[in-house]
Amino acid sequence: MPISLRLDPDIEARLAHLSRATGRSKTFYLRKLIEEHLDELEDAYLAEHALEQLRQGRDRVMTSEEFWRDLEG
Repeated sequence: MPISLRLDPDIEARLAHLSRATGRSKTFYLRKLIEEHLDELEDAYLAEHALEQLRQGRDRVMTSEEFWRDLEG
């Protein structure tokens, strides 16, 4: 799936330098970054979203007693 993105000029220059120095494409490094760090981004942003849901009263925290009672029942 083709994706287009704009990078900060400094980041693009670093990526281009790495690409030239190693003989690998910029796409190779962008793909590696996504593959190796997407889990971390998902964790961070989904946790942030869940926290915002709690703050807005759209969700609630279950007590340990509620958890175990629901699990048993």
